[in-house]
Amino acid sequence: MAETKKLKVTQIKSVIGTKKSHRDCVRGLGLRRMHHTVEVEDTPAVRGMINKVYYLVKCEA
Repeated sequence: MAETKKLKVTQIKSVIGTKKSHRDCVRGLGLRRMHHTVEVEDTPAVRGMINKVYYLVKCEA
């Protein structure tokens, strides 16, 4: 079976004062606090979430 691509996503900015939908996207990515890093699968849905909160997160291949 082909190995799925992974993206490393790190929260670099606080979600305080942001829209609820943006806070929900950050939580949906699995991020819990500042400087927390998670590995997520590279899917169109995840890419959309990252694009929505691009100013709160840092993404690496």
